[in-house]
Amino acid sequence: MTYNIFDRTAPAMPKPSKGTEIVKLLLSQVSKEMREPLLPMTIPALAAHVSEVEFMYSDNKYHELCGQMGHLIGPSGIGKDQLHDLVEAIMRSFRDHDEIEYKKLEDWQHQKNTKGANKDKPDRPEVAIWFPPIDVTSAAFLQNALGLEKLGGHTQYLNLPEVEMVDKMCGGHKQVSMMIRNIYDRKRVGALRATAEGVTGNPLIRANLTFSSIPEVARQFYKRDMINGFFGRIPFAYKARGERKGKIPRKGAYNEAFIQQLDEYLIRLDNCKGRFVVKPLNKMADQLAEEMARVADLADDDILFELSHRSIFAAWKKAATLWILNNQTWTRSIGEFMTWFCYYDLWSKVRVFGDMFKLGDAQGDEVQKSGPKNMLDSLPNTFNEQQLEALRLSLGKSKEGTKHQLNVWKNRGFITYSNQTGLYTKTDEYLKI
Repeated sequence: MTYNIFDRTAPAMPKPSKGTEIVKLLLSQVSKEMREPLLPMTIPALAAHVSEVEFMYSDNKYHELCGQMGHLIGPSGIGKDQLHDLVEAIMRSFRDHDEIEYKKLEDWQHQKNTKGANKDKPDRPEVAIWFPPIDVTSAAFLQNALGLEKLGGHTQYLNLPEVEMVDKMCGGHKQVSMMIRNIYDRKRVGALRATAEGVTGNPLIRANLTFSSIPEVARQFYKRDMINGFFGRIPFAYKARGERKGKIPRKGAYNEAFIQQLDEYLIRLDNCKGRFVVKPLNKMADQLAEEMARVADLADDDILFELSHRSIFAAWKKAATLWILNNQTWTRSIGEFMTWFCYYDLWSKVRVFGDMFKLGDAQGDEVQKSGPKNMLDSLPNTFNEQQLEALRLSLGKSKEGTKHQLNVWKNRGFITYSNQTGLYTKTDEYLKI
C-alpha cells in the first residue's frame, strides 16, 4: 500500500513536479499548515469550468467531471476560511457572468413593477447563475438547474462555509441524501418542480459543491447516513489541530501576478471539449482498486471496502481535471496525486467517522470508539491463530472469521505459515509496506 490510512498522521502530499505545476501555484498563497486539506477542496471549483467533456472510466462508461464535492473538516480557528479566498480567485469569471444574469432579473423585476394592473406582465427571463450565493434555497437551486440546462448545461458551483447550509439548499435534512446522490450521479431530480411563475421541469443536476465544518458538526450531520450511499459520495479533507504554536499563520495575496498565471490554466479548462479515454488514468484506477482491497483485507472491513469504490472514482475525476490543466498530457506526478487524493479521503473518513462505520450513529457511549484498524499491525511478527482470534473478538468481530482472514492474508502475501511450528509470520514484503 502506498499510504497507511490507519495511522494518526495524515498521508503526506506528494511534491508537485512535472505535470502538476498548477498545484504549486494554487497553494502558493495558502498557509503551510492548510496546504494538504485545501488542495482536494479546490478541484471541484476548477472542474466547474469544464463543460461538454466526458471521460471513459474503467467501467467502460463515459462520465462528466461535474458532481465533484468536498467536505473540509477541522477545529475552529484552524484556517478553513482560506478556502474562500482561493475559491474566489478561481471563480472570478463566474462572478462576471453572474452579474449580467442578475442584471436581467433586476430589469425584469423593474418592468414587472411598473406595468399597470391591467397590462400584460413580462415573462421572467431565462437565467443561469454559475456561482449561486451561499444562502440559496431549494426552489432557487432547482430553478437555476432548469436555467442551466436550457442555456447550455453549464455546471453550477457552490462553496458553503457551513455544512448545515446544505439542508437549506436541499429543502431540509431529510432531502439532503437524495439531492447529493442526484448531484454525484448527474441525475434528474425525479419529480416535476414548479415556481411562482409557473415554470415546471425535471432538471438534470450538474453541480459541484464544497462545504466546511468542525468534526463534531460533521459527525452529527452524517450520523443517520453512514450506509445509504450518501456518506460515501462525499470526499473528505480532515485537518487535526496539531501542536500549539505561538505563531499566526501567514497567508499570501492573490495579486495580479497570481491571477495572470491562474488564468492561463483556467483557459485550458474552458476550452477543453469532447470525449476522452486516458489509459494511464484508468490504469491507475485499476491499481487503486487492488490496493483498496488489500487495505480492507487488513482490517477485514466491508464498509471500508465499499467506501473505497467512490474514493477511487472521486480521485479519478480530480486526476482527469489535472490532466486537462496539464495540456491534456499524463505524467507520473498526476498519478501520484490521484493516489494521494484517494488515500487522503479514506484516511479522513477513518479519523473522523471510523467508530461510526458499524452502527451508523455518533452516540459516543453507545458506539465502540475504535474504527477500522490494521489488525496485522496489531499482532507480533510471529503469532498463532488464537492471538488473531482474541484480537478479532476485542474489536467486535466474529470468532468464525479468523481462519478466512488468515487465508486471505496468506493469499495476499502478507504472512506465511509453518506446519512445523503452527505459527504465522509476517513476510518481508509486508514489513516493507
